[in-house]
Amino acid sequence: MVKVKVHLQPLVGNINLPTVLKTAILPGDNAERLFIATQIGEIFYIGDGAIETFLDIRPRVLELGGSSGGYDERGLLGLAFHPDFYKNGLFYLHYSVAGSQGPGALPSSFKPDPCDPATLNLKWTNREMQYNHIDTVEEWIYQSNAQPQKRRTLLSIRRPFLNHNGVNSLNFSPENGKLVLTTGDGGAGFDPFNLSQDDMEIAGKIIEIDVAVNTLNDNPPVITRFQELPVSFQETLTVIAKGVRNITGISFQRFNSQYVKYVGNVGQDVVESIFSFVDYKPIPVTKLIQSSMMNTEPEQEGFINFGWRGWEGALPTSVVSNCTVNPALNEKIIAYYDETITTSVKRLPPLISYFHQDPRSDKFGATALTGVQPYMGNEIPDLKGSVVFTDLARNEEAPPPVRGAFSYTTVRADCKLQDFSVIDIDYDFGSKSAYFVSLGTNLDQTRLYLGVYGSMKVADHYQGTVFEIIP
Repeated sequence: MVKVKVHLQPLVGNINLPTVLKTAILPGDNAERLFIATQIGEIFYIGDGAIETFLDIRPRVLELGGSSGGYDERGLLGLAFHPDFYKNGLFYLHYSVAGSQGPGALPSSFKPDPCDPATLNLKWTNREMQYNHIDTVEEWIYQSNAQPQKRRTLLSIRRPFLNHNGVNSLNFSPENGKLVLTTGDGGAGFDPFNLSQDDMEIAGKIIEIDVAVNTLNDNPPVITRFQELPVSFQETLTVIAKGVRNITGISFQRFNSQYVKYVGNVGQDVVESIFSFVDYKPIPVTKLIQSSMMNTEPEQEGFINFGWRGWEGALPTSVVSNCTVNPALNEKIIAYYDETITTSVKRLPPLISYFHQDPRSDKFGATALTGVQPYMGNEIPDLKGSVVFTDLARNEEAPPPVRGAFSYTTVRADCKLQDFSVIDIDYDFGSKSAYFVSLGTNLDQTRLYLGVYGSMKVADHYQGTVFEIIP
């Protein structure tokens, strides 16, 4: 693959951790603006060379970084603008609700033991009490002569653990105009309750929401399973995919008359993966519920399964531990052997996998995938038509400061497994760490934006910079 070098042009500095970067045209305006959502609940846009506040929902977002020592995966995680935002002012938010903290679904950390069946078949019980927090998906409206206002709640989801709530989790499908919500498996590592493969669980899925439907109810109950929703809300939902661990959103790339969909699935201990697909057949939630009630398998031809928790990308999910004989090596044991076998032919193979430990000199050791975007611009010709992605931090035995990674892969028409190439970045971050926390693009995918933060702790404020990636 061609070796590519890019530069970074700073656009905004000294902001809080940026979780979403995307552009939109405000009603009554004629310029495409870059919008920046921060994890703690601020939304800004860049206009006329200055940064303007679009919305501040910090009082609505739960306090982040307290019990976790500053690291947190909750907060404002999703922002999406309606395809007709310029006309109707509608936009959508996904965030963790202030005051909704609970004790969590397990009393301690979790790791499966293949020798102990009890650790392989845990159930999430007492859900109304044993949960970590509540996430909400809401519809808001912007009017040029007033502050944005909340219109209605689309979903309220009780989450079992602090992590794996998704990020850049709301995007509109250009194919059908539906709002797409990407949810993580609920967290704790290794999906202890196997929520991602359970058809009734909201966790670990990609869900389409038909926002054009009026449910005649603006306040759905807080739930964890689809059948707990009123029928009017069930009828607005279809499920595209399951087997999700933690997703960095979904992106769409147009080729002729069809769209290729890209999904980045964050790995456990071994590998990060990007999946792609063109054709799919979503299943209405009402049909999933009907099949569950009749104890039958729903028709799943064309339904996407990423394979988690039996598969971590292209590999069987493994428990990694130090070798007692040779501490320099790792022992890897298949964590869920039976599930690996069961889902082996049902799962979608990834377009690309890259590894936490990679001996190849032209690659890097991964930490966590943080963004996937197609690039269709002409300014960086060697990247045109490719898919670019970011990793939080290079997992290398090197002294601080930390650096994120930026890479690309070419696209095959058959969506088969590909290799990737690391992109060189010509920018001096100085002595500060630079975690690559988000990746965005403009409406026609001809510009790329990178969110960088100086710490992994959301409670370390104002250490963020947003760059445009330029030739």
